[in-house]
Parts: sequence; structure tokens; C-alpha cells
Amino acid sequence: MQPGILAHLLLVVVFAGSCTSTPPTLPDKMTAVENGLRDNIQIKGTANQVYSIADRMAYYQVPGVSVAVIEDGQVVWAKGYGTANATTGTQVDTLTLFQAGSISKPVAAMGALALVDQGVLTLDGDINTWLRDWKVADNAFTASEKVTLRRLLTHTAGLTVHGFPGYHPDSLLPSTREVLTGAGNTAAVVVDTTPGAIWRYSGGGYTVMQLAVEDLTGIPFETFLQQTVLLPLGMMQSTYSNPLPEERHAQASAAYDRSGNIIPGDWHHYPEKAAAGLWTTPLDLARYLIAIQEAMAGKPHPVLSGSMIQAMLKPDQNNWGLGPALSGEGELLRFGHGGKNAGFTNNMTAFVRGGKGAIVMTNADRGNGLIQEILQAIAEVYQWPNYAVTTKTIAELRADQVQQIVGTYRADISGRTREVVVDLLDNGSFRVFSEGILDEIAWPENDSLLFSRSSEKLATFQFDETGRIISGRFMGNNLLKKVP
Repeated sequence: MQPGILAHLLLVVVFAGSCTSTPPTLPDKMTAVENGLRDNIQIKGTANQVYSIADRMAYYQVPGVSVAVIEDGQVVWAKGYGTANATTGTQVDTLTLFQAGSISKPVAAMGALALVDQGVLTLDGDINTWLRDWKVADNAFTASEKVTLRRLLTHTAGLTVHGFPGYHPDSLLPSTREVLTGAGNTAAVVVDTTPGAIWRYSGGGYTVMQLAVEDLTGIPFETFLQQTVLLPLGMMQSTYSNPLPEERHAQASAAYDRSGNIIPGDWHHYPEKAAAGLWTTPLDLARYLIAIQEAMAGKPHPVLSGSMIQAMLKPDQNNWGLGPALSGEGELLRFGHGGKNAGFTNNMTAFVRGGKGAIVMTNADRGNGLIQEILQAIAEVYQWPNYAVTTKTIAELRADQVQQIVGTYRADISGRTREVVVDLLDNGSFRVFSEGILDEIAWPENDSLLFSRSSEKLATFQFDETGRIISGRFMGNNLLKKVP
């Protein structure tokens, strides 16, 4: 029997033992999800095809994916699909470890909030109070406002460094202090805008939090999180250890690039543990989500006080909580986070009330489209409220409007200038192409916005009266100018 099949059978036994009876519709619902994937964007008046998970794994070049579904406050099924490591032939099962990417952040935030609950750290005090050898450098921006834990966790501290590329396994890893001073492979983390003034995503801010926790506790960050968060939540497979201990390598998935090839060294290492260093499974992340749902329903939380859980889910700027991203409100309030490391793409989301949620983890750079389609299928089968498919209408453009859009652009993508080509196809649609980044068919919603099957706003444009681009966005990145 294959390891993946054995793990799945064991999982079903565990679920059956924890419930009075297995819902008779469970196999049908799981099958409906597996065969109910659709493009994220539906087009009015056109045929919209339905796919299987296997179909879309092949389409997106995703070798492996792992899924867990939460219904009525418990995991009703979990399953792995595809290949974990093509070199060894290992298949994905429910125990396969994935790098969580930025999902590391809300789980790590829970550890810092535990120190607040214990009275050894505060949400609104100057974080330099708890930092020892390295401190956030004061400048004109910090004269009136300080970097605080609350601002670090909500991405409003005014700190630089969005994210981290990781290190090849043969690389010498920098310490937390070296990362913050710019001695690693990213720039120094500094304040370049007034703390509290704006929301701006900052992995650098979470690395400051990591150092504060290490300075306060006197133990490695991974040890503190293991003792304070992971074990109390029952996340027995998870670890913030980076590098991953060798004895756990066989359990870990390899990471795959956009072409579907294993990245050199199988995966990258992330000494920025709070921001990107968690190795975990969808089942373990389900325990994190369910514990929060239960706490909001009045049950004791294994790590935090009830009042701290409520504070964690109170929206700050850009609907961000103390760790999790938030969306909706009232009965429709959801919390969760996405995650992206080199060769891994993931997402988790759950409703605060009603006991619904899901986690999807992939071992591929191109996993996001597949993840969104799986989540959409789960939402339809399990009747998630306010999670409808987006339907678009294709606009009819004049010839001069088409010519204004067509062309070659330069875009600032992850700090690197790349070319983005927009071509008109014979059927009136557009091909949007950037080498190594994207190659998609797109349609106009109006004369300044292109959408695709995977993105509502693939590219946006603002032109002056001469047709010169004034501003624009491509996949969320700045379009710099149109090449003559």
C-alpha cells in the first residue's frame, strides 16, 4: 500500500473516532470538490468549463497539493494529491510537510501575543524597550511615533523589506541581527515612513518581532514557538526550525519552480523564521484555525486569553488583524493568510463564526491559480456565504482604444524591471506575456482594464490625451512606461 493511501485511511479512522457518525454525504462532497474546479473568473455569455483537480494540476504545472476542509468546526476530510519529490518518487499525503511562506506570520504572531498576555510585552510600547544589542534606528520618522508590536503585527510600523528570497541549502545563514542589518541577501530593515501612518506589508517588521521574542525569552525562536504555540495547539508535525532537521527531510515536499522543475537543493532555507520559516501541513493549520473559531464561540484557547483572541481579529488598517488578514464583517468575517516561498504557494481561510474553512498547500511557484479554484469549489460544495464566482462582461473597444492598450511595457516586479507585452489576437482578446512570469489570454472590461480567467485586474492603464501611459498596474506591480 502506498504511504499516501495509508495516511489517508488512518486519517479517516481518526475522524470517525472523533465524531458520532461520518456524514453520509462526505464522499460525495469530496468528489464534488475534486471534480468541480472552474476558472476563477467566469465570462458572461461564454461556455465555462468544469475541471478536476488533476486537470488543473497539469494546467498550472503543480506537482503536488494538499487540502484540508473544515465544516462545523472540525476537519471533515483531508487529502494529498500528486508528487512530493520527483527524484525520490515520494507522493503527497496528509503528513507531507510544506513550507508555509507568509502563513508563518499569523502563527508566529500568536507567540508574541502570548507574551503580551503574560505581561512581559505590550502591544503599544516602543519595541526598542525589549530589544537588546540591535534596535530600530531612530530618525525623523520616529520622532513622534514609535515602532510597536501592534504596528509590527498589522504591517503599519513604517518598516522596509517586503519579503525574503531564502537561501540555497549550501549557503551560510545569517543570524536574525544580520538579516536586520542587511548582512544577508536583503536590505537593512529601517523605518522610512512615520509609524502608524500607512499600511505596507513588511516581512522585515516580523523579523524585528522575531528578534524581540528571542531577546525577551533568551531561547531560539523555533523553540519558543514549539513550546508556546505549536504543541499547545496540537500542531505536532509543524516546526519553525530552519534548516529543517535532516531526519525530517523524507517527510518534506521538494519545491518546484514555474517550469515544474525542482529548485536547486530541493528547497530554500529561511532564517527569517517568523516571516517565512514554518514547515507545516494543512491538518496542523486547521488546528490553528479551529482553536480560534472555538475561542470566539466562548471556549478556552490553548495559548491566548479570550480578550486577546478578540483583539487579534479586530481590523486595523487595510483590514489586517494582529497577524491574520481579515475580510467581511459580522457573520461573514473571515480570517486567514496566504503564503509564498520559493517553490511553495499556499492559502488558508476560515469564517470566525459557523465553523467553516479550508487550507490548500502546493509545492509550486504557479500554485495560486489552482489554490483559488480549489477554494472556490469548496465554497460552492459547502455553501460558504458571500463567496460567489466573479462574472465579467467583455467590453467592445474602438480600434483606437485597442491600439492604445497594445504594446510593450516595462514593469517593476519584485524590485526588477521586466518587459510586459500586450498583443491583440485575431478573436479580439489580448495575449499578456512576461517571460518567466505570465502568459495569459485577457479581455477588456473597459478601455483601461484587462482581466483574465485568473485575475480580475490583470493589467490596468491610465493614459493621457496623446496615448502616453501615466500610470498602471500589472499583477499588482507598477507599470513604469510604454516602450516606443
